[in-house]
Amino acid sequence: MDIPETRYAKTVDGVHIAYQVRGDGPIDIVFIHGYAACFEVELEDAATARLADRLASFSRLIFFDKRGTGLSDRQQTPDLDMRADDLRAVMDAVRSERAVLLGHSEGGALGAFFAAAHPDRVSGLVLYGCHARYAWAPEYPWGMTEEEHREELARIASSWGTIEHAKRWAEEDWPSVADDPDAVRVWAKMERYAASPAAALEFDEVWFRTDVRGILSNVQSPTLVLCRPASFADAAPTSRDLVDRIPGARYFELSGKDYALPAGDTDDFFESVGAFLASIERERAEIDRVLATVLFTDIVGSTSRAAELGDEAWKGIAERHHATVRAMLGRYRGREIDTAGDGFFASFDGPARAVRCARAIVDAMAPIGIEVRAGLHTGEVTTIDEKVAGIAVSIGARVGGLAAPSEVLVSQTVKDLVVGSGLAFEDAGEHEMKGVPDRWHVYRVIE
Repeated sequence: MDIPETRYAKTVDGVHIAYQVRGDGPIDIVFIHGYAACFEVELEDAATARLADRLASFSRLIFFDKRGTGLSDRQQTPDLDMRADDLRAVMDAVRSERAVLLGHSEGGALGAFFAAAHPDRVSGLVLYGCHARYAWAPEYPWGMTEEEHREELARIASSWGTIEHAKRWAEEDWPSVADDPDAVRVWAKMERYAASPAAALEFDEVWFRTDVRGILSNVQSPTLVLCRPASFADAAPTSRDLVDRIPGARYFELSGKDYALPAGDTDDFFESVGAFLASIERERAEIDRVLATVLFTDIVGSTSRAAELGDEAWKGIAERHHATVRAMLGRYRGREIDTAGDGFFASFDGPARAVRCARAIVDAMAPIGIEVRAGLHTGEVTTIDEKVAGIAVSIGARVGGLAAPSEVLVSQTVKDLVVGSGLAFEDAGEHEMKGVPDRWHVYRVIE
């Protein structure tokens, strides 16, 4: 197969994302690499090239380097919001309306997040060797401990991009080629082209803190979870955990002891994926449920202020408030759903943007001489006649009702999804919410 040309998609914030398209089949497959990668160097490995060629034989296979890695622009360490925007920019650049997302390792978190937020763009989700989170927790015993993570960071800092580091990585992830000097050299080169040591340390921190458990129940796309149980001790439990969390997900175990997908005999991988893709065609149905972040704001003490100022003066303040909120929604790509009196209800397809928008709205009220409160939650919503509804909307409204003047409160789900965004929170306690089951943990945005 001829080597295709690498091109660049430009994101809404001006970042260039490198991508490459192979094949011209009827199905679009976007391959989402784990961690940091450089697809041009990875494809120098013979096994990886064979895997790509076989995928491209029945699809239009789309590779891309995530923001900050490989051939893409080296920008600030990205969060899931940014990377989802990058993926969408690549799909737009190649005119892919819907695609199957194939997530490998950490790439699965991005794939799941994108599938939940943009079900109209995802026809199927294939997750290989993926986890719902990466850090150990009492309720997630398969994760890496803080001590193990610090040891990994020390190894990256001292030997990233060297033969020594690549060989150790190969021994863990691809033992069948760990004694092949040529393969190890490609791995070392890939590390150097994928990220600088400092960037690799930042990516590793974000990787370690990533937790998408809160949104997996919102994935509506047909999903296939694959693993090689012999590749590492907890391969099967972590994969089955994903299956338990994603509605209707299917599970299939592959043969072999290598964690790296291209390794060894991949016939069972292609058999399972082929059967899955065929089933998608049979089962495809229109859905109107999406993952969204809902934002509720309202003016504090509006009734008393209106009585104090009089109708005409208050009308001018209310108009400035409305114009300001709408300007912030436009800046952060939010969608106004409803306006009731002194409050706004809006939705976003990315939680970090929604939180930043809420902070911007609160801060912009000082020159007007009023205070607002804001609350946010991320969850599944149903779209009916351009309006959104569902339990997530009720939760968002209740979170907003708990906020104090000039305060932004978010649910636990929002906090978990914005890891790596630079946003900071402090615990605001657990609360009961009228009409919503269970007690809900909320957090105050402090930065």
